[in-house]
Amino acid sequence: MILRLFAKRPPLDEPSVQWLMEVFAWALRHLDAEVFDRDTRLVTPTNEHYPGRVNSVHGMVELIFRQTAAYAGLGHWPFRLVEAGTVALPEPGRIALPARLRQAGATQDPAIASGPKIPIGYDPAMINNPEAMIAGFAQVLAHHLGSAVRAPVPGGIENWPQATEVLGVFLGFGLMFANTASSFPARSCGGCGGPPVQRHAYLSEDDINYALAIFCRLKGIPEREALRHLKTSLRPHFKRCLRDLEGRETALAELRAAA
Repeated sequence: MILRLFAKRPPLDEPSVQWLMEVFAWALRHLDAEVFDRDTRLVTPTNEHYPGRVNSVHGMVELIFRQTAAYAGLGHWPFRLVEAGTVALPEPGRIALPARLRQAGATQDPAIASGPKIPIGYDPAMINNPEAMIAGFAQVLAHHLGSAVRAPVPGGIENWPQATEVLGVFLGFGLMFANTASSFPARSCGGCGGPPVQRHAYLSEDDINYALAIFCRLKGIPEREALRHLKTSLRPHFKRCLRDLEGRETALAELRAAA
C-alpha cells in the first residue's frame, strides 16, 4: 500500500495515450506521411518562423495566416480570410480542392484560385495574443484538412474538435497549442484597451503536452528545442511525457514505419 502511495503517476491516463497514438496513426495514413517526414517542422512562436510586420490589423492577420497555412502544407488551398461575423460558407461541392492535399511550398492552381474560396474567420482582438491566433488558425486548417479524409477519425465524430487539436500538433503547431491550452483568458495588450483574448481549448494542457512529445519523438526533435519555447509551468510535465514515451518504443516504431 505504501509503495503504491508513493509510486509515480503517469503523465497521462492510458486510454488518452492510446487515443493520441491512434490519431497520429490516422493522420500518417491519410494526410501524406511523406510531407510529415520530409517537410513538417516544429513551428515556434518567434520571428524565425513568423517574420515581417504590416501596419494594418487585417494585413498582420493575413501575414500570420498565410505563414501558418504554408507551414501546414496548405498554402495552395483556396482560403479567404474574413473578420468573424461576416463568414458565409459556400454551397457544398462548389469548392475545388487540390489533387494533393498537402504540399510544401505549393502555390494555388489558377483554376482553383479563381473559383469559390473557403472563408476563414478571425477576431481582430486575437492579434493581441499571437500564439492563440496561430493555434486557432492551425485548428481551423486541421478541420478542413481532416474533413477531406473519408476514413472516420479515431474516437468518432463526437471527438472531432479534440482530434483537430491533435492534428494541429501533427502539422507542427504543438507549442502554440500547449502554451494556450489553459482555460483562463489571456490578457490583452498592456495599454491598448482591447478586450481579453483567449483560445477555446478542447484538450487539456496534459493532453497537448503528450501529443507534442509524440511529435518530437517522431521527428527526432531534441528535448531542449521544444522546452525553450514552452511555458515554464509546462516543462516538467513535458519532460515526463518524453520519459514515458521511452517505454513505448514499439508503438513509436509502428508510427515511424508509417512515416
